[in-house]
Amino acid sequence: MTNGKRNLARRLVAAWLAALWLAPAFAAAAEPCARPADKSAFDVAALKSRLMITALTCNAHEKYNDFVTRYRLTLDQQDKILDAYFARAYGRAARKRHDDYTTLLANTLSEQGLKQGTQFCDQNLNAFAQVMALRDGAALPDFAAGQAIVQPISLTLCPAAPAGKTKAKTQAQKSQTQKSSS
Repeated sequence: MTNGKRNLARRLVAAWLAALWLAPAFAAAAEPCARPADKSAFDVAALKSRLMITALTCNAHEKYNDFVTRYRLTLDQQDKILDAYFARAYGRAARKRHDDYTTLLANTLSEQGLKQGTQFCDQNLNAFAQVMALRDGAALPDFAAGQAIVQPISLTLCPAAPAGKTKAKTQAQKSQTQKSSS
């Protein structure tokens, strides 16, 4: 192999390695940031998955069914928020990506359960009593956020809009509306 061909091969390998190294960064940059409502929806999805795995593993099917029945409206609302997040992030691939996330979440939580071994049921069954003691579905997202449940993905939270700019913009819109009315 000549020096020219060797150098070209090295550059191609270096470019390929650089592409592999940078691909996750580009993929992460392409995803939208998670709004507070998105973060809550991910937290609720994680709680629901943890309770489902607990029910299956610990023979607590009735407790899980009671949870789903009581919080059906909230769970449906949170799932719609997740749908919207995945639609923003992945467009036409949203349904597949949402399904992939759900599967990955269940697998991650199952693996965690396996690590807990025989202690799993002792450590997780109480979650049903805690969640059923909530006053209503509006309390579910805050409860879910307070649980130490591992997510299989990393979310980048959206930066908060500066309060001054938002207030100034609202006041400017009001002034404009008042001028239009006059």
